[in-house]
Amino acid sequence: RTFMRIILSVSALAVIAACSTTPPDSKSAEPAPLSVVVEPTGFELAMKTVNDLAAAENEQLAIDRLKQLLGTPGLSDEEMAEALMKLGELRYGDGNDVFGAIDAWDELIESYPDSSYAVDAEPLRDIARGEATSLNFAVQEGGLSPTDEFEYLFRLGRHQEAADLMLA
Repeated sequence: RTFMRIILSVSALAVIAACSTTPPDSKSAEPAPLSVVVEPTGFELAMKTVNDLAAAENEQLAIDRLKQLLGTPGLSDEEMAEALMKLGELRYGDGNDVFGAIDAWDELIESYPDSSYAVDAEPLRDIARGEATSLNFAVQEGGLSPTDEFEYLFRLGRHQEAADLMLA
């Protein structure tokens, strides 16, 4: 037993001595780079929520979250412009609110003309204005089936009028 302890002790000492006398590798002598953990801002978290809701086809909840976000004090101009751009996109797309999209893009272009989003919003707003004009003209001309009139009114964002038409 004693002999085994001596052998194990000598082996352990030999390993320790070898480790301490081995010249350090130049690469391992450098300290490991520090990892920087960047916490997302409240705005980034809110936009992630908006994008997740839109991806899950909950456009109205995403739109509501954007409206809430736009009322948050302390947002930078670029954050406001980004939120307005996204609001316009959602309203124009599955939100079926062409007038609402135009309003969002108008506000973006007028209030934040120097933002990186203003340039992208202008052609989208122009397309939406063209669609709104066409849909409005068709509704005003009359002669549409109730289903078509409902769809046109709904697409324009005149949801209550569309619902009233269907209930009548």
